[in-house]
Amino acid sequence: MARLPRFDLPGIPQHVVQRGNNRLPCFLDDDDRLHYLTLLRDALLATGVQLHAYVLMDNHVHLLATPAAAGDIARCMQRLGRQYVGQFNARHRRTGTLWEGRYKACLVDSERYLLTCQRYIELNPVRARIIDDPAAYRWSSCAAHLGQRTRSLLSPHPAWQALGENTQARAQAWRGLLDEAIGHDELAEIRCYLQQQRAWGRDDFRAMVEAKTERFAGVRPAHRPSKADK
Repeated sequence: MARLPRFDLPGIPQHVVQRGNNRLPCFLDDDDRLHYLTLLRDALLATGVQLHAYVLMDNHVHLLATPAAAGDIARCMQRLGRQYVGQFNARHRRTGTLWEGRYKACLVDSERYLLTCQRYIELNPVRARIIDDPAAYRWSSCAAHLGQRTRSLLSPHPAWQALGENTQARAQAWRGLLDEAIGHDELAEIRCYLQQQRAWGRDDFRAMVEAKTERFAGVRPAHRPSKADK
């Protein structure tokens, strides 16, 4: 059966994840991470994709980004993946694939959903028990959002801009949001929509996506229904 195309609408943010093949590391040291960020910057500039948040973990990457046109994120990820794998293989004297198939992506509603997704991404190192303070993790967008890093790959989303009247106010508001735990149900929801590559947000948001794409945009049960559920 042919794979359905990802949901992809211009101007709608996407939560993107790409994992190392067989969950193996895709970054072996800090030089690998620096190379990836350099290539990511180039890919963003080449495709016009706006990046709102990111985190580089040992064996996977999360991005929150908005395309100007349908297909822009696919072009960005294809360019980035191809160039990074070439550099990675040459540097570490290896051959073959690095990524676990195609990247996954889901559409993200604005306002609460986008900021929750951004928190989810930047709190990844904390949930993985790598570090206690997300701002201290070098390989994410968190420090930039807290005003602790001036040079950045980021293009602020309007939902982020609405947190305060200036950089200091937004950083303070963001620190407060990072200190709030994301509930287990919401974590499960984020992961489910990403795994199934759907549209995460309000009912009217999903209805809009379905009207534009003529496809079901909600998640389906992860298991086959029992006879009692039919």
